[in-house]
Amino acid sequence: MTNAPTRQSFSAALAERGPQYPEVVVLDADLSKSTKSELFRKVCPDRFFQMGICEQNMIGAAAGLAMSGKTAFCFSFACFVAGRFETIKISVAYGGANVKIIGTHAGVGVGADGYSQMSLEDIALMRSLPAMRVYQPADDIEAAALCEHLCRTPGPAYVRLTRQNVPTIHADGYVFRDGELDELRSGTDLALFGTGATSAECLKAADRLGDSQGLSVAVVNVPSIKPIDVDGIASWAKRVPLIVTVEDHNVLAGMGSAVAEVLAEVGGARLLRHGVHDAFGESGSAAELYRKHRLDADGIAEVAVAARTR
Repeated sequence: MTNAPTRQSFSAALAERGPQYPEVVVLDADLSKSTKSELFRKVCPDRFFQMGICEQNMIGAAAGLAMSGKTAFCFSFACFVAGRFETIKISVAYGGANVKIIGTHAGVGVGADGYSQMSLEDIALMRSLPAMRVYQPADDIEAAALCEHLCRTPGPAYVRLTRQNVPTIHADGYVFRDGELDELRSGTDLALFGTGATSAECLKAADRLGDSQGLSVAVVNVPSIKPIDVDGIASWAKRVPLIVTVEDHNVLAGMGSAVAEVLAEVGGARLLRHGVHDAFGESGSAAELYRKHRLDADGIAEVAVAARTR
């Protein structure tokens, strides 16, 4: 099992595919060493644009390139690029521009840089925009598969990537399926829905719940937050009595809320949304912050046990 940040995996995949997709261009807002978009620059320097610390200009330029027939990927930290919401709304979403907005360093997993560098609201913002698709891969294999999908699929998209290492949880040959849930493990007592870095923690939590509580716990990865898999969620609502969503994002209007919206219409299982509970982040290691917010395996297991007794 390998460990890598999804920012590294996604950017490496994009660099590898650069020669194959001559219409792809990459823009960065003076963070190419951190976002890893520099990997594309090394392969296709004539299609890489360093825009400086000016995310609004980067997004506008990306939209212009897209309207000229390019597939534009623009990179920055999630907190900085999502903060340019009004520009994304008008220049990208409203016009349906073929721009892929890549937000790295997402969630409290950023660690010691603290809240000013942490994006805990970006899913909420991006999934509110018409035409905008929202994705969060769980590991290196899924990040590469998503990159391939985005190179071939027109239209606006937002991708949320980690700074911290995450373990590989998929096998070689994994195929990304837009708008579909990704079942990692079957179970009958409850289902843990993870996305991004939390999916691996959900797998470990399921092991703990099986060992300590004798529970049969399903684990479902949610790489596609918008479009969300309505039929898949409805199916799980009939298969288990409880669904617990887990995300490194504000619990308000994130992946858990997308699941809640479906369940409000189709009924079925009880739902507990678990994430950063309407709070700001702070400085600390990724492991410390995951432990504090109960996003690590032990915390998820505790939350799930408590939810079953309510």
